[in-house]
Amino acid sequence: MDKQILPVGNILVRKEIAEIPFKCDLLKCKGACCTFESHYGAPITWDEVNQINQVLSTVIKYLPKAHKSEIEENGFFEVKKDEPLLKSIDNRACVFVYYDNGVAKCAMEKAYFDEKTDFRKPISCHLFPIRISDFGGDVLRFEHLDECQPAIELGKKENTTVAEFCEESLSRLYGKEWYSQFKELIGK
Repeated sequence: MDKQILPVGNILVRKEIAEIPFKCDLLKCKGACCTFESHYGAPITWDEVNQINQVLSTVIKYLPKAHKSEIEENGFFEVKKDEPLLKSIDNRACVFVYYDNGVAKCAMEKAYFDEKTDFRKPISCHLFPIRISDFGGDVLRFEHLDECQPAIELGKKENTTVAEFCEESLSRLYGKEWYSQFKELIGK
């Protein structure tokens, strides 16, 4: 087994997730993860498509006019290679982005924190900066992006790693017991 990959149950985790300092600094990055230039939006599951459809009438109220119009005219997702992806506006902002003092934020998450829905946001968004690759099973890796340099600096300052920053999302996806096994394995 590669020493840079840790087996946690049936999930493989690149060791960098336990080592790289990270804590989002939205005031500096301005929500860059929600506005990356790309032809494709965030990956979602078919189950999440259904969950979003159930909360859409609530979430849409938080969106700027252009984003509402896009969803009303063309829907909120597209399918590439048989997989659903969230749409983006002008190949940049996620269709679910709203702006708060110039910071891109998630309308789904806003509705969730306002206790209007029980769906927080897609797991791929919640896990960020962790990405999942499928090599006959999940392999977790850190997504290295220049836009996240402020998060690395804040993680160093506050002594927080990617693994710690993503505790809630990792527990949401794999369960609290899995996360406890992961912490034990990395000595945290």
